[in-house]
Order: sequence, then structure tokens, then C-alpha cells
Amino acid sequence: MANDQRQETQWTPKTELGKKVASGEITSLDAVLQSGKKILEPEIIDALLPDLKDEVLDIKSTQRMTAYGRKMQMRAVVILGNHAGVIGIGIGKAPETRDAIAEAISDAKKHLITVRFGCGSWECACADKHSIPIEVKGKASSTRVTLKPAPKGVGIVAGRTSKKVLELAGLRDVWSFTSGRTRNALNTALAVINAFNALNKLKKGNETQKIEVK
Repeated sequence: MANDQRQETQWTPKTELGKKVASGEITSLDAVLQSGKKILEPEIIDALLPDLKDEVLDIKSTQRMTAYGRKMQMRAVVILGNHAGVIGIGIGKAPETRDAIAEAISDAKKHLITVRFGCGSWECACADKHSIPIEVKGKASSTRVTLKPAPKGVGIVAGRTSKKVLELAGLRDVWSFTSGRTRNALNTALAVINAFNALNKLKKGNETQKIEVK
């Protein structure tokens, strides 16, 4: 019954970007990102990428004092990806865990990025896009992550949080090194996302450099 109700619910876009997606004028996430406009409606991603998978990285209870006493909420950190070059991270807060996860998924859909694949390992040097094209670094707060290209067959050599992000992005062979406060799942995941952003900013033809983004 609940599934029938969801299927019957029609999306009425409110933003210009949403209207273009609903009308079929924009048919890919790349076109959305190239437009430079922010994704304010998660339904845009539902229409363009219905095969996204989600992974809950962290759930914590938070407290804050109000005029009426102490208020408790749950905070969820979720990553979204399609194992084919799309990844995003979101944060959600709500009184109930289930609602916090739903809010985090909705937030992640508004912050999706594409991942640049390649084969930058001198030990491999194949044409298959199974790794990344260059060593890159990302930072979030006190957490730093370094991603290095790896040859075929190595797999993803990374910590628990970094490995989940890399796998959901679709990478098959990567070396990852993390320093700082590595127990913080949110900062670790954000550092990996920032490393991906650094790759996206790299101009083609300059893939012999090492870059870092905060």
C-alpha cells in the first residue's frame, strides 16, 4: 500500500533546474553540474539517477539546551553512489533515527559530484579506467587523506570509512593513506570527497602533478 502511494505521488518542480529535468531538457547529472546551478530538489536526482545506493556511515545522538530543557536528536551521516563515478555525502538530524537517515539521504542528493577515473600507476599503465589518474590529497578539519593510483589487482587498500566511499564511487584499485583524527567518519568521508573534487579541478594534460584541496 505504501509503495502504491509513493508511485502515485507526482513531483511538481519548483526551481528552474527542476523544471528542465522534468521536461526532459536536461537528461544527465553532468549537464546539471555543468550548468553551475545548485541542486535544491532531491527529486532531480531521483529522475536522473534512480539506481543510487546509500550507505550509513555514522549515527550519533546529539543534545542541546533550549528554554524548555535539553533537546535530544539523532544525527546520521550517509553516502550515496552508483558504483560508476557518482558519489555524495549528506547529514541529517531528526528526533528519530529513521527520519535522520532520510534527511541525510535527501541532503546527499543535493551534493553529488562525479569522480574522475584513470590509470595513473606506473606499474600498470593500462588504458582501463580502474583507478585514479594521479596522486591527490583531500582535507576536512584535522583529517587528511591521500589517494594514490594502484595497478590492477591491488584492490582498495584503505580504512573502513575511506573504503566505503571509494567502493561506492566505483573505483577498483586505489591506495589510501589517512592521518589526523581518523575515527571521525564524517571528516574522513569529506576528506575523500574533497580529494575527488581536486581531481575534477585538474586540467587534462597536467596529470603529472600532485594536487591538494581543502
